[in-house]
Amino acid sequence: MLKSLFAGVSGLQSHQVAMDVESNNIANVNTVGYKYSRANFSDLLAQTRAIATAPQGELGGKNPVQVGLGATVSSMTRIFSQGSVQNSDKNTDVAIQGDGFFIISPDGGNTYKYTRAGDFKFDAGGNFVDNNGFIVQGWLRDRATGFVDATAPITNINIPPGLTTPASPTQHVVIKANLNSGPLVKTYSPAYEVKSYPTGTPLPNPEAIDENGNPIDSGNMGVLFNDSGEAFNLQTGQGIWASFTPTKTAATAGVAAGAVELDITLELDDGTLKQITTNGGLAGNTAADNAARYVSAINAQTSVTGIIATYSGGFINLANSNSDINASHNIRINAVGNANSGLVVGDSATTAYRYQYDPTGAVTVAGGDKKFTTIADLREALENQARAVGNLDADATPDENNIEIKINAQGKFELSNPGGSQDGDYDINLSITGMNANSITGGGITENTKFTRNMEALNATLPAGSTGKAFSQSFNAATHSASIDIFDSLGSKHTLRTEFRKVAVDASTGSSWNMKISVPEPATIDSVAPYNEKTGFVRFNSDGSLATFNPPNVSFTANNGSAANQQVAIKLGTSNSFDGMTSFDSKSATSGISQDGFTGGDLVGIRIDQSGTLIGSFSNGRSFGLAQIGMAKFTNNEGLSTEGGNVYVQTANSGDPIIGTAATAGRGFMQAAALEASNVDLSLALTQLIIIQRGYQANGKTITTSDQLLQTLIGLKQ
Repeated sequence: MLKSLFAGVSGLQSHQVAMDVESNNIANVNTVGYKYSRANFSDLLAQTRAIATAPQGELGGKNPVQVGLGATVSSMTRIFSQGSVQNSDKNTDVAIQGDGFFIISPDGGNTYKYTRAGDFKFDAGGNFVDNNGFIVQGWLRDRATGFVDATAPITNINIPPGLTTPASPTQHVVIKANLNSGPLVKTYSPAYEVKSYPTGTPLPNPEAIDENGNPIDSGNMGVLFNDSGEAFNLQTGQGIWASFTPTKTAATAGVAAGAVELDITLELDDGTLKQITTNGGLAGNTAADNAARYVSAINAQTSVTGIIATYSGGFINLANSNSDINASHNIRINAVGNANSGLVVGDSATTAYRYQYDPTGAVTVAGGDKKFTTIADLREALENQARAVGNLDADATPDENNIEIKINAQGKFELSNPGGSQDGDYDINLSITGMNANSITGGGITENTKFTRNMEALNATLPAGSTGKAFSQSFNAATHSASIDIFDSLGSKHTLRTEFRKVAVDASTGSSWNMKISVPEPATIDSVAPYNEKTGFVRFNSDGSLATFNPPNVSFTANNGSAANQQVAIKLGTSNSFDGMTSFDSKSATSGISQDGFTGGDLVGIRIDQSGTLIGSFSNGRSFGLAQIGMAKFTNNEGLSTEGGNVYVQTANSGDPIIGTAATAGRGFMQAAALEASNVDLSLALTQLIIIQRGYQANGKTITTSDQLLQTLIGLKQ
């Protein structure tokens, strides 16, 4: 009978413990990071009244007869399910989403404790602490490398108050941009200036002089554009005719009278022959009659030959104005069938010169068939022609004149005829016309009308010694520029500007652009003048990807007391890739430009990312990791022992902590400006209270019932 009393007592005791556990859960329903516990019941040893017996013959086996001796709380289970994450208004609050614990230390890192409560703050000394004053453990930024090394041992997280960051000089500039490869561009600049030089002055080879007198690539004419941004797209063989004086010749003897005929053969520019004849001459014709017939016959073919005949003073005069693209531009008498016309084989005067684009041939600036590649080639050839037209001395060399042709700041050919009382001075009557297959030897050449229109604007009559000038239309190069501020070792800013100019196209390999990198004076990036500029190139493959570029870096000296010869790498992308500079048929535009330098600054704010990195924001606009919160993971979270204050400690059954960064190796990630709420389910806890209450009451009934039975037993004796 006493056993039932003791069983009831053990039940009361066990339910009282369960009540204590559940009451504690309810009490911590609003405790940050709290994990609720559960009391686990088990029965006590039973009294065996009869042991179990095995089957014997015809009798079956019997089960043991045992009487239980009550219940006890055998263990407590802490449930580490995820609590809800609630946003807060405090940047240093941190919640863990997933498995893991914050590591804190009460003694500067000698011993560790663990918590899920991320209500952290900075104390007066810059220590990152919890509400107990325990310092959060993690990794600090290495000043030498500028990075947080999460493989090093953990230490106290401390961000000194008033933290500042020193200036960091720029080490690299990254540019990502597209340079327009199409026939129509929106951004362009005038061709480089090219000066005129006095006769006899040695010229650079090739002649290409910028406004500072430095040799540069003056610009391949095949990749230049007009004022509307339209590409000329000059092809091999295309070009212009130019003549600075009318082409003239005259008969060497007067026209004969009588029944004589005209029979001459003219050689045209394309090598074909044109025979001009007359008939029906009468014996009574005067010289003027015959001349009129000759002039009429010659002028009937002007649309083909370009030659206009006139009769004056007893002689026939031939002139070619060079104004018709389809006509010949020279006067070449190949054969004369009747000498009475006064014209003889070989009579000719100044020949109009031909210019044509031939990027594969040698550049020539002398002779009757000039080939040019750059705008400087064409300028020099035109000027040489203009200076060679003047009067000839007895030595058959041209006399000096002061005619000048230059490329001005607007990218225009500028013609002037200032004179100077030299024998070679003459009145310029410049005529420029287009070129096609009808006017040169060889077929397949079509007129480049855009190029012709640009050059025809130069046509003018300029008397010797006049102050007037003639100008072509502008020649422009496709350009693009980008700028970014870089920093020296003192944190001073300097604008680094990159300018790109299209200079060449190759059908098989792609395009080439000049690159000029410049900084404001007195800073320098080159060892030759101008010291604040450095030139290079960028080349692209035929698919628009980057082929190569130069220079890969510049040596920057600010000349303001900062460190000299600061090496700044220029990063334009990977060769044969599209991760940097490209050249497609689309608008030139910079899609990205960056550099890694910065000036000094003060810490103005801290935020925490999902990896637990404390990122500092500074007054200089820079942000970088200052520290990273460590996280521990255990094999058996339930084996941890609580010490109060939302703190756990390691036990023999929890396993050793596995320390690392958030969101790695099974550890959860961290959410800043948030706290993990208690995982106590209040509705479940209240339900448990009812169950525990009923269990407690039932065990009480066991005791009272046993007592009544004892009273009955005692009453039997009475």
